[in-house]
Amino acid sequence: MSDSESDWASEGSKKSVQLRSPDYSVHFEPLDYAVPPPAPLIEIAELRSWSLYRALICEFVAALLFQYINVATIVGYKVQASTDQCDGVGLLGIAWASGGMMFVLVYCNTRISGGHINPAVTFGLMLTRKVSAVRAVLYIKAQCLGAIVGTCIVKGTIEKHAYNSNGGGANMVSSGYSHGTALGAEMIGTFILIFVVFSSTDPKRNAEGSNVPLLMSLPLGFTLFAVHLATFPITGAGLNPARSLGTAVIYNQNQAWDDLWIFWVGPLVGALAAAVYLHYNPRHIFIKPLFDGFEDNPSN
Repeated sequence: MSDSESDWASEGSKKSVQLRSPDYSVHFEPLDYAVPPPAPLIEIAELRSWSLYRALICEFVAALLFQYINVATIVGYKVQASTDQCDGVGLLGIAWASGGMMFVLVYCNTRISGGHINPAVTFGLMLTRKVSAVRAVLYIKAQCLGAIVGTCIVKGTIEKHAYNSNGGGANMVSSGYSHGTALGAEMIGTFILIFVVFSSTDPKRNAEGSNVPLLMSLPLGFTLFAVHLATFPITGAGLNPARSLGTAVIYNQNQAWDDLWIFWVGPLVGALAAAVYLHYNPRHIFIKPLFDGFEDNPSN
């Protein structure tokens, strides 16, 4: 952490934000916000906290519900489209189902677990010291288990032949695309997603009088919708290692297992890149002084 950022790390530290009208004649009351201190890397005391286990239950259930909606929509669409290419919800429907479900789940779970639902999100927040490594590991385990159970429910409620013949909703590299292309799609798509997470959870949002759960969940839902449209034709839009693992375990076919590394390496590298970008943004100690002489112009 840089010296300029260390001033924010102490609990209760606040910064005043002064807003001015475009004509610079009206001054509003300063708004305060506090940046929480960095989470400890190892926090064993968390294991004795009921709030941690409550959060784990939320992550498990949220991952299960997201997996069910996502996989059931994909398999159902492929079943319908197998007889009529114009039938079913189509790519737009799949993207809306994933984005809409993410919006709802994050909105409902933000106050309890943070609404991660995705190991890449948890990994990115751990790298930026928003959650401890202990909590991150347990979150990822809960998310993966929830995704596996969610896929089990889909397989148990769909005719076996229809499930297996339509890929079981598993993430695999589509025909005509290389593994490098697929890896790049997963990295870039997850980078966008994690960047929006960081932006939506910025403490400055409180200074703007925003409703954090809504502000966080709505952009995430639209981001997942947009990224699905771009990456689904290439990889089936993994973007979530737990989602990919859950379908690979239950579908249990060679290609799903052979391609699984792409859907772990890509999202985790994308999360790492987003964390690095956040740290070396112009706020960094070596860059920020260059901009200290400039003032924001509200009229722009």
